[in-house]
Amino acid sequence: MSPDAISPRLGPGALILVVGPSGAGKDTLIDLARARFTGAGRVLFARRLVTRPPGAGEAHGTLSAAEFEAGCAAGRFPLWWRAHGLAYALGPEVADQIRCGGAVVANGSRATLDEARRRFARLAVVLVTAPPEVRAARLAARGREDEADIRARLMRQPELALAPDLVIENVGLPEAAGARLSAFIAAALA
Repeated sequence: MSPDAISPRLGPGALILVVGPSGAGKDTLIDLARARFTGAGRVLFARRLVTRPPGAGEAHGTLSAAEFEAGCAAGRFPLWWRAHGLAYALGPEVADQIRCGGAVVANGSRATLDEARRRFARLAVVLVTAPPEVRAARLAARGREDEADIRARLMRQPELALAPDLVIENVGLPEAAGARLSAFIAAALA
C-alpha cells in the first residue's frame, strides 16, 4: 500500500470485505448475495479491477499494469493490493457509494485488512473458508493454475490482521452459505 492513505477515513457507509483462501467460494457467495440485493441502491457489489483478462468464476474489470500504476499514483483507487503476481484495485465508485452512506461488498485480500482499517470508517470482514480438498477441486475446475500453483495456493496460510466479524465454512449447498452472507449484509444496512 502506498503512504497516500485517504484522510479522513471514508464513511459514513460500510465496506464489507469478503476474504479467504483461493477456492473457498467467495465469488459464488457474493454472486448469491448480489441476486438477493438486486435493485437495493444502498448496496454496491464492487467489481474488482485486476491486471488479468476476464476468466471463469470471477467477473472483474481489467486494466493494464500501466493503468494500475497510474491509478494508484493519482489516488483513484480507495483500496488496492498485489497478490499472486497480479495487481487488484477497488474503483472510485466504491468511495462514492460509501460517502453516500451505502454499503459496498467486495472480494478482498486478507493481506490488505490493516490498510482497509486505516482507509474506511466502517469495515466489516467476512472470512469464507473450506477444507483443502474442497478448495483443490474448485481451483482445478477454474483452470487458471497448474497443479504446482494449486498446491502453492493451498499451502498459503496468511494471518488475519483483524478478527472476522463473520466466518462462513462454505461446504455443502452454496445457497445456505449465501443466505448467511446476505443476512450479514442486511444487518450492516440496519
